[in-house]
Amino acid sequence: MTSTPTDAARPSPVGAAQRPAHRTAHRICPLCEACCGLEIKLERQAGTDTNSGREHIVSIKGHAEDVFSHGYLCPKAVALKDLHDDPDRLRTPLIKRNGVFVEASWDEAFAEIAARLGAIQQQHGRNAVAITLGNPIVHKLGLGLAVPRLVKALGTKNMYSASTLDQIPRQLVCGWMYGHWLSVPVPDIDHSHWLLVIGANPLASNGSMWTVPDFRHRARALQARGGKLIVIDPRRTETAAVADEHLVIRPGGDAFLLAAMARQLFEDGLVRLGAAEAHVAGLDTLPAALAPFTPELAAARCGIPAATIVRLAHELAAAPRAVVYGRIGTNTQSYGSLSAWLIDLLNILTGRLDAPGGLMFPKAAAFAANTQGAPGQGRGIVTGRYASRVSQAPEVMSEFPITCLAEEIATPGEGQVRALVTIASNPVLSAPGSARLDAALATLDFMVSVDIYVNETTRHADVILPGRSPLEDGHYDLAFSQLSTRNQARYSAPVFSGRDASGQPSEWAILNRLATIAQGRPAPGWAEVDAADDALLAQEVGKLAAQFAQAQAATIGAPSAEALTARVLAALKNKSGAERWLDLALRTGPYGDLFGLKPQGLSLDKLAAAPAGIDLGALQPRLPEALRTPSGKVELAPPPLVADLARAAADLHTPAPELVVIGRRDTRSNNSWMHNLPTLAKGPFRGALQLNPADAARLGLAEGARAHLVNASAGRDAHERQVTVNVTLDAGLPPGVCCLPHGWGHDLPGIRLGVAAQRPGANLNAVLDETLRDPLSGNAVLSGVAVTLTPL
Repeated sequence: MTSTPTDAARPSPVGAAQRPAHRTAHRICPLCEACCGLEIKLERQAGTDTNSGREHIVSIKGHAEDVFSHGYLCPKAVALKDLHDDPDRLRTPLIKRNGVFVEASWDEAFAEIAARLGAIQQQHGRNAVAITLGNPIVHKLGLGLAVPRLVKALGTKNMYSASTLDQIPRQLVCGWMYGHWLSVPVPDIDHSHWLLVIGANPLASNGSMWTVPDFRHRARALQARGGKLIVIDPRRTETAAVADEHLVIRPGGDAFLLAAMARQLFEDGLVRLGAAEAHVAGLDTLPAALAPFTPELAAARCGIPAATIVRLAHELAAAPRAVVYGRIGTNTQSYGSLSAWLIDLLNILTGRLDAPGGLMFPKAAAFAANTQGAPGQGRGIVTGRYASRVSQAPEVMSEFPITCLAEEIATPGEGQVRALVTIASNPVLSAPGSARLDAALATLDFMVSVDIYVNETTRHADVILPGRSPLEDGHYDLAFSQLSTRNQARYSAPVFSGRDASGQPSEWAILNRLATIAQGRPAPGWAEVDAADDALLAQEVGKLAAQFAQAQAATIGAPSAEALTARVLAALKNKSGAERWLDLALRTGPYGDLFGLKPQGLSLDKLAAAPAGIDLGALQPRLPEALRTPSGKVELAPPPLVADLARAAADLHTPAPELVVIGRRDTRSNNSWMHNLPTLAKGPFRGALQLNPADAARLGLAEGARAHLVNASAGRDAHERQVTVNVTLDAGLPPGVCCLPHGWGHDLPGIRLGVAAQRPGANLNAVLDETLRDPLSGNAVLSGVAVTLTPL
């Protein structure tokens, strides 16, 4: 008999005793960074007795009273019902026997892992086990809190994540400038009059590294108050279509444009630091470093006229409240870190940092490093503490570029990766060099996946451990509340719990059991995992209590550390799993009740009693309090970034290839697994290659034609760097640029994605070169890659 995971048995903050025949539940949408509040109507499927029958979802709509999203939702939210009911979603562990997946009990699955993973660790060392982390981790409370424990327990340097396919340049720059990876200032759009968006499409993404639901409404409000929205992008995106001005840039030219704008500010005496003036260091280094980037030279490289570059710099400096925002298009290129840095520089040089309507630091209710410890100064960040074995890629944020994973598996020698743990990750589709990674995964000695699908990556696993539906877990946004365009706190209780839930353990419990195995304990049960969590909680509470008691030592009648520890543990005893760690973070956070010492403060119970959330107000100035740099200053000129300007300057005269490919995201398909949800998959096929009509005529291609897309630098490896695509004509693309979305290619054998396989599409990452990376952050180059296109 399989033991029961204890986190499913303990009480949750919101009970699930008797359910009425009809009810409404509230939920934070877990499908993108907007984190919209949802209203989910449910009814019982059978019987009139409220204690019989199971509930099913009748409708999903925006929660009008939500303090943050105010009723907005996009099509993805409605697909939560499809995800919950998806017959392809795994409910039971799978073990591969003789090449075939068979269902197994939880105890059988963990016993298999303990035996095989432990043997590899003992024989080959801890670095022989790698771990990959996927995007859904930041959308689930349990995963977000448990992953660091598992990584620590594995003790491996071979950690890889989707960050190096997306945002790590932004996080690296923020770490260098402000002192922490998640001290990320965001546009205060609700109070701005001039917004420049470069390499981003927030109308489709609802923000990225910027949690901003209903961008369309906010942009219209900016325009209605006399403001201006400018979009710089190679493609006429959804955001460009509603902008006051759309400027077409050559893919990969962002850093040259931004550097020229910054140079112009110095040239014309327009540098005004504003509120940040007393809190910056390194200003004197910048003029000489930016000197090579004249508007004329930058124009030839980025495709935007010199006069326009000068005008943009002047408009930014002159606008009453202005901000520059850039995202994935600026990050996924060879100059990803440089572009991210120059965007912040433009904001700082024109006095927009820490100013209303500019670039401001959110103040999250829990887990934010820039609200903990002594304010205004800290240890900062360190990178390059070690390097990858084969390519010698430096460690950044405790991880290597995910594009290094295939070579670490395939290259023999000491330290070779022989086992892999994947958490909600599908790098075979999402990472460049996908054919080589796919082949490498097939050679592993052992692989375990925590995932809800048998997809292009997990089909290689020896054991798959499926987590719950998002609607069966409580949720709080750990990361996105730290990137929010308005300070707020919201918690979602499980929509389905008790008798209506699946009975599966949460990912919180699954990962903690894996961590216990990784520490060398043979096949631990749920009770042992729970006891280990109790011990960790007591340790953390004791540390916090000691810090508080020391700070209050001079106060008459202040409680001792021991008394505080007992008080806090007693207050948390009725909560379990990730929720009690959330309660601890909320109550000791900047708005917390400090377990009764501030009675009006936040706690999880207060959030659970407020399904619309609690508004914590507009973004406010936070300098110097938010900084955690060793100097206590905003570091304007981190040496690696200043040095990288020389690399860009040497590239100013590089000619444009005849044809390059860029990616795109669609509101309905942010991630590959969304292609398996009928609500999102229906309608026009979204996986086609878009091509300018002039290029199509030159290449002999027509609407609906099929063609070979090949990496122009592939040479003898061309057979590994090509895909067959369906072509659609789009005048919104400039000549010389074609566009293929990421996340498609659902035609590999062994996957169990019935809807996605009907229209598999082509995998862009099969064309891209895994060796091309931003040298500072290790982020993959996904945009502006030279290709050839020939009729099939």
